[in-house]
Amino acid sequence: MDTTQLLKGVLDLAVLAVVRDEDGYGYDIVRRLRDAGIGDVGDASVYGTLRRLYSGGALSSYVVPSEGGPHRKYYAINPQGRRMLEEQTDTWVQFAVAMSGLLHPHAKTQDTAIFRPRPEAGAQR
Repeated sequence: MDTTQLLKGVLDLAVLAVVRDEDGYGYDIVRRLRDAGIGDVGDASVYGTLRRLYSGGALSSYVVPSEGGPHRKYYAINPQGRRMLEEQTDTWVQFAVAMSGLLHPHAKTQDTAIFRPRPEAGAQR
């Protein structure tokens, strides 16, 4: 299966999930996505997604000077981005459960609540 089409539909969600717990700069976010198993992700796609999420108000950014090269622009999730992440996570879980039911119609389905991220105390930035 060509995963590039799937990735296009969920890259916003994946990027928001990556910066949920730790801010990151462009290539760091690409590396973290690849380390998570999304090996097909392209640098340009992630940079475009970061710009779009920033322009849409889901991310904030700040610049950190670098000793060995150009300054790095870090991205951080903000409250609007956290809401977007929660909504898209719910949508993804519902979709994944529906697809699992289609692909494995005789398997017992689990309660989707186990897939929902646990709210983190004091997770606001």
